[in-house]
Amino acid sequence: MDKKEKLELSESDIRALFITPAIKNAGWDEFIQIRREVTLTPGPVVVRGQMSHRNKKKKKFADYVLSWKKGVPVAVVEAKENNYTVSHGMQQALGYADILEVPSAFSSNGDAFASHNKVPEPHEDIETEFPLEAFPSPEVLWKRYKKYRNIEDDTEDLVTEPYYEDGSAKEPRYYQVEAINRVVEAVANDQKRLLLVMATGTGKTYTTFQIIWRLWKAKKVKRVLFLVDRNILADQTIVNDFKPFGSAMNKVKNRKIDPSYEIHLALYQAITGPDEEDKIFKNVSPDFFDMVVIDECHRGSADEDSSWREILDYFSNAIQLGLTATPKETKYVSNITYFGDPVYTYSLKQGIEDGFLAPYKVIRIDIDKDIYGWTPPEGMTDDLGQELEKRVYNQKDMDRILVLNQRTKLVAKRIMEYLRATDPFAKTIIFCEDIDHAERMRRAIVNEARELAIENPRYVVRITGDSVEGKAELDNFIDPESKFPVIATTSDLLSTGVDAKTCKLIVLDKTINSMTTFKQIIGRGTRIEEEFDKYFFTIMDFKKATELFKDEEFDGKPVVIYEPDDDDDPVPPDPEGEDDDEGEEEEGEETGDGIRKFFVDGVPAKIIAERIEYIGDDGKLITESYRDFSRKKIKSEFESLDVFLQRWSKTKKKQAILELLEEHGVILENLKDEVGKDYGEFDLICHIAYDKPLLTRKERVNNVKKRNYFTKYEEKMRAVLDALLDKYKDEGIKTLENTKVLKSKEFAKIGTPIEIITQIFGSKEKYEDMVAELEEELFRDEESA
Repeated sequence: MDKKEKLELSESDIRALFITPAIKNAGWDEFIQIRREVTLTPGPVVVRGQMSHRNKKKKKFADYVLSWKKGVPVAVVEAKENNYTVSHGMQQALGYADILEVPSAFSSNGDAFASHNKVPEPHEDIETEFPLEAFPSPEVLWKRYKKYRNIEDDTEDLVTEPYYEDGSAKEPRYYQVEAINRVVEAVANDQKRLLLVMATGTGKTYTTFQIIWRLWKAKKVKRVLFLVDRNILADQTIVNDFKPFGSAMNKVKNRKIDPSYEIHLALYQAITGPDEEDKIFKNVSPDFFDMVVIDECHRGSADEDSSWREILDYFSNAIQLGLTATPKETKYVSNITYFGDPVYTYSLKQGIEDGFLAPYKVIRIDIDKDIYGWTPPEGMTDDLGQELEKRVYNQKDMDRILVLNQRTKLVAKRIMEYLRATDPFAKTIIFCEDIDHAERMRRAIVNEARELAIENPRYVVRITGDSVEGKAELDNFIDPESKFPVIATTSDLLSTGVDAKTCKLIVLDKTINSMTTFKQIIGRGTRIEEEFDKYFFTIMDFKKATELFKDEEFDGKPVVIYEPDDDDDPVPPDPEGEDDDEGEEEEGEETGDGIRKFFVDGVPAKIIAERIEYIGDDGKLITESYRDFSRKKIKSEFESLDVFLQRWSKTKKKQAILELLEEHGVILENLKDEVGKDYGEFDLICHIAYDKPLLTRKERVNNVKKRNYFTKYEEKMRAVLDALLDKYKDEGIKTLENTKVLKSKEFAKIGTPIEIITQIFGSKEKYEDMVAELEEELFRDEESA
């Protein structure tokens, strides 16, 4: 093949004719070691208003991923067309190599390979080029990989132990592969205490299963204890991710550890307790378990006085793996001090950027009595006859010490306003101060929901530790297939571990001072469920809890964050609910510190401020109107009105420009809600970004008709043009540019779509030229016309 012919080949042709054969000829197995067109990340979801879409421009897609064995990637290869240089794809390949944490990246245009080696020998260059026939063998790149990852020869069998495969061709995501491999490699290097940090919704339990499976199958561990602090976590794990262990697995019950099983799942309350006879973990020898896995380890395992710690100390010779989405770090309680630095971290921020986790928008709502405070008149008593202390009650007192019934009703009303305006059946969790507050909120929601609650009494339920009926509905609430319950009111029970995949609204009417608690609560909404149209979630915040988003430690690397001043209590306060062993709550009207609540009816409350925040390009929340956001994005793509007009004029299909703006998060349908439904996309863009006066679609159509633009066309063409203008006036440019419009009843009397295109206009190309010319007339500047 000569150079001219090669230049005309597509990238796909270059891969098939030159790159793939070169890799195979170097000894790589086509079916096991070579993966082609590998999607690493699907691209983040962009949310504006109630609409969402994936930003396909940020999708990460590798042409080749080369693996030593399945699940052990060692290199990436990026392909380009032949009219590019050999190394043109190197920066792209390096980006993918960083994601996969592999040392070898290659680029090729079909003439040769460019190579980047992250661990060169002293005499070697980092980047080189070589002929197609000189591509390195699997053994060469495996040796390089071992050097990069500090893998010793005698641990090869362990670190390459196969993953469990269920025959569905499902593969772990890139970060799951990396987390699994990092833990297995650490174990191979005799590391005993390990910490794995993965954001809620990223498949922590599935990742853990694969870690245990590989270590178990490689006979590195025989007996494993998986510790959880909630029954539902153990039950979910057994029937879902851990199911392949089959008859080797058992849940500890009846306060007995059965030695005939190898994989033991246990509620830690079931194997220990305050009295010595409760500590049944001591009924087996300290060497009985080879590995102990602690789920949600932030809930106490790091604390030297915790029940978890007593179990860990007893099985101190075992490999101990702590799992958490939120490492708990204070001066006195530290996961890092106990487990060491995380072997791998995958954060909420990274998950959202990659597109594996759902982004969020925040609606912050201020209530007058919270912000300005409320002082009772002298001698005022509450509804129970208790005299109120004359002082200013503010946000931190609401529903903890002071209950204003009108405030509760106001919150319920605002929640239902939002749900009715979006989706009344969107799964919702309302976090309240305590059980009493959760019950009063349930009642207030019932009254606001009215017909929805009448039609199904399970529309809203209270799910708290004391409610047998509520906890019985938990499985239904988290089941995507179950419509009811829709709304759950709670205080702590749903804050961690519960896999509510389709939760679209999280309401915070709870004082939250702990970053750990905050991130766990937010994690209830971070899962994406495309099958159920769940791409993002909304946080409705009545208690300024989302101020914690501004904390530099939100999704930063875990560090010690509690540094008391001289005047502070030297012992850090325990966050509400975090040290409750059972995750259960006690019923009653007393607050946690023994102060009785005051219930007051008749004191009005009103919303004084409300603002919506979105995640910006830097991953931080921005408070900004959608109009301002759109203006900034449009001008970043088209710096001036002239630039936009030139681009608009030259683009044959205007829909391409609209799709480009959508990738930047500018949804013109949302702008119509602010500006007006009668304006077309062209006018919206010009007005929002460049302050041009607006013309409605009807006005633009009338201007075209006034110019006698149709006179140069024959009668049937004029009839088609006239009908197209009417369709534009009613439906906009998207309809105008789609030939399916010709199937509309308005065109039936003129002819079929094929007759209109081929007989009246002569060809599809000529028809599309006519539409483009019609658009020029529609969008002419009247001042210069």
